[in-house]
Formats: sequence, C-alpha cells, structure tokens
Amino acid sequence: MRVVIAEDLALLRDGLIRLLSAFEFEVVEAVDNGPSLLRALTAHRPEVAVVDVRLPPTFTDEGLKAALEARREIPGLPVLVLSQHVEQLYARELLSDSTGGIGYLLKDRVSDVQVFVEAVRRVAAGGTALDPDVVSQLLTRHAREEPLQQLTPREREVLGLMAEGRSNAAIAGKLFVTEKAVSKHTNNIFGKLGLPQSEDDNRRVLAVLAYLGT
Repeated sequence: MRVVIAEDLALLRDGLIRLLSAFEFEVVEAVDNGPSLLRALTAHRPEVAVVDVRLPPTFTDEGLKAALEARREIPGLPVLVLSQHVEQLYARELLSDSTGGIGYLLKDRVSDVQVFVEAVRRVAAGGTALDPDVVSQLLTRHAREEPLQQLTPREREVLGLMAEGRSNAAIAGKLFVTEKAVSKHTNNIFGKLGLPQSEDDNRRVLAVLAYLGT
C-alpha cells in the first residue's frame, strides 16, 4: 500500500517512515512543505496520504490546503490528517468533503502504534478515523443545536463511537451491550437527525460526520 507523508519535523517524519514501513506500507515520498505535498500527491496518487495540518511556508493550514486541492484533482483520495491540537475549523473543512477515506488524529495518537496503523488502513480502505477528542469537541459544539439536542446520553455516546469509525460489533463490545441494542440506538439516531438509514457502516459514519461538520 503506497503512502505519501507530509511532516515538517524531521524526527517525526523519519519515525513515520520507519513505522509505516515496518507494517509493510510503501512510503513513496515524504515531504516537509505544502507545495511539495501537492506535487507528490498528484504525481504518485497514493492509496493514502498522512498529512500534518501546519506545514511551511506559512505554518497555518498548508498541509490541509494541499490535501484538499489534491482531492479536487483526484476525487476520493484518502487523507489522514495529523494535528497537534483539535482545530475545529480544519476538521470541519476536511469532513465537508465526504468522498473517499478521511481521518483526523492528534499527533499523540502516533505513539499508540496499533491505533495509528489501524487508522491509516481504515482511511486507505475508504473508511473514517476520527480522534475521540475531535469527536468530543465537534459534539460539544453542536450540543445546543437541534436536532442533536434530542439525542439521549446513550445515543450521543453511540454517535461518538460511530464517528470514530467503529462497527456495531465494536460499539457493542465497548459499551458492554448487545449488537441488537446498538442497532436500535443507531436507528433512533438517524431518525432524530433526519439522515437516511444504510447498511453500509462507512456511509452511515460519513453521513453523521457531514452533519457534524456543517
């Protein structure tokens, strides 16, 4: 699986290369600035891009801008964004483009190798990987808005786990309930949010994330 990495800190960039290579990813290019990232993505068309939000030359949102521009040229290009902090504006901008795999993780998660590698694979496969802290802040932002206000505490908990990309079976295991109970909660969630039901977990998650990202 071919990967393009964008990270301006040399030590972290080298660490990402070594880590992904150890799990049989092929890092086709690793860059340290926005313009180089855009060139690498359009040239290599990788299966997934791992991108720092803040890159030279501006150290603001160069990484995200380059990734979004590349996705306009290559619709559905899977992108996993890494950030030092939860930056809601960047998260919403990424999630508003719901075609293809998307992810947003805090850099601290890289230290948990299994979680990070699973997130890269999930995004590459067209799924969603959201940091729990990002989910929490997005949910908090909408806490006073309708119709999210109609959800019960348990439904909000299930919604948060869904937004992280977890399957019904995984949610059931996390909450120590049956899959049937989770299915009932998810049906209630979609009914209250006015979202179409689907048997495709990735489509369900992307629909929820699109709602949260508005």
